[in-house]
Amino acid sequence: MNTIALSYGRGHLDITLPPGARPTVIRKQQLPKLTDSKAAIIEALHNPVASKPLADLAKNRQSVCILICDITRPVPNRLFLRPMIETMIASGIPQEKISVLVATGLHRPNLGEELAELVGDPWVLENVRVENHYARDEDAHIDFGFTKTRNTPVKLDRLFAEADLRIATGLVEPHFMAGWSGGRKVIAPGVAHHETIRTFHSARFMEDPLAVQCNLIGNPLHEEQLEIVRMLGEVYALNTVLDEDRDLVCVTFGEIIASHQAAVDFVSAATQIPLGRKFSTVITSSAGYPLDKTYYQTIKGMVTPLDILKPGGTLIIASECSEGFGSPEFREAQARLVELGPERFLATLTAKSLAEIDEWQTEMQLKPMRLGSVELYTTGLVCDDRTLTGVGMIDDIQAAIARSISASGDADVAIIPEGPYVVPRYAA
Repeated sequence: MNTIALSYGRGHLDITLPPGARPTVIRKQQLPKLTDSKAAIIEALHNPVASKPLADLAKNRQSVCILICDITRPVPNRLFLRPMIETMIASGIPQEKISVLVATGLHRPNLGEELAELVGDPWVLENVRVENHYARDEDAHIDFGFTKTRNTPVKLDRLFAEADLRIATGLVEPHFMAGWSGGRKVIAPGVAHHETIRTFHSARFMEDPLAVQCNLIGNPLHEEQLEIVRMLGEVYALNTVLDEDRDLVCVTFGEIIASHQAAVDFVSAATQIPLGRKFSTVITSSAGYPLDKTYYQTIKGMVTPLDILKPGGTLIIASECSEGFGSPEFREAQARLVELGPERFLATLTAKSLAEIDEWQTEMQLKPMRLGSVELYTTGLVCDDRTLTGVGMIDDIQAAIARSISASGDADVAIIPEGPYVVPRYAA
C-alpha cells in the first residue's frame, strides 16, 4: 500500500506515500465484465427499454443521425457503431442517408487521426457521413424557442433535428454538474447552439446546490435537458457503462430518458462510495486519457471528491495535460481569476444570463478553492500556463503529501486513483 498507481495519461503514475501515512484507497465497486461485448450490444438493440427494437424503429425511415461523444469521453464507439448502422441498412435506410455527428458542445472539432481514433472503426468512416457539431455556426441550427420552466433558448444542430430517426450514444458516468453524463446530455449541450450551452453554464445553474454529481432530483440542468428532449420529440439512445479497465459492463438501448435511467440505476450504487470520515489530505487524478488531455477538463477531478475533504484540507490532483491548457476563452477566464481573486471573479458572473464561453469551468474551480487548498502535479503545463491555473504547482507528490500531513497533524490520506469517475460520499 506504500506505492499506489493513479490514472495518468495513457498509463499510470506511481506515487509513493511518506512513512507513517495511513492510506484509504477509494475505488468503484467491481462490476462483472460482459463476457461478449458485441453480443450484449446486439441483445440491447433487440430488447430495448421502452421502445421497439432498432430493426423495427428503422423501417420506413428516410434518414438517421447518430450522435457520438467527442474525444474527451472514452466511449467504446468501435463496438456499437457498425452493428447499429448495419441493422439500419438492413431495415431499408439508404446508406447515404446515415450520418454520425460528433457532439462537441463548445469543444474543438475532432479531425483527421483523432476522428479515426474516436470512431474506432474504419468501416464506419468509409461507409457513412461523419461530421462535427459546430456550436457557433448560426446556420447549422434550428430554433425551437424557449423552455417553459427556466426560459432557456433552445437551438439544436439541424443535421440531428431534421433526421427521421435520431439516436444519441454515450457513456454514463458521474458528471459534476448535470448529475450523470450520457443520454439527454449528448443532445444538450452536445449538439446545442452556443447560446443554449452558455445559458446552462451561467451562474444561475452553476451555483444551484442541486447541480452536483450523481443527483438528478431537482437538478436544474437535468430538468432543462429533459424539457429540451421533449421539445425535440422522438429520440432514442444507446448508453454504455465502463469499469476501471475501460471494459464494457453494461449497455442499454431504447427511448432516451428511460434507457438512460436504466444505465444510471445500474451504475449508481457502484460509483458512489460511502465513507465514515473526512480527510485533511485527498489525492486524486483526472482519470487519465482522454479526460486529462487539458487543464480545462482537469477541474472535474478537483470538484468530485469535495464531500470528503475537510475544510482547510489539501486536495492533490495529478493530470498529464498532454494538450496543455485548453481553449483561448478558458485561458482568458483563468487570467481574470488570477487577477481578481475568487470572490471578485464570482461577482462578475452572477448577473450574467449567458456565461462567456468556457468561463464556467473556472467558476467550478472556485468550489475546491473555497474549501481548501489545491495542488497540481502535471508534466504538460509550462511557464505562464502553470501560473494561470490559480492553484499550487508541485513536482513531488510524496513531498506534498508529507507537507499536508505535517500541517494537519492527520496521517490518514484518501486516494482516488480514477478521479472523477468515482464519487466518495461522507456518511456520518
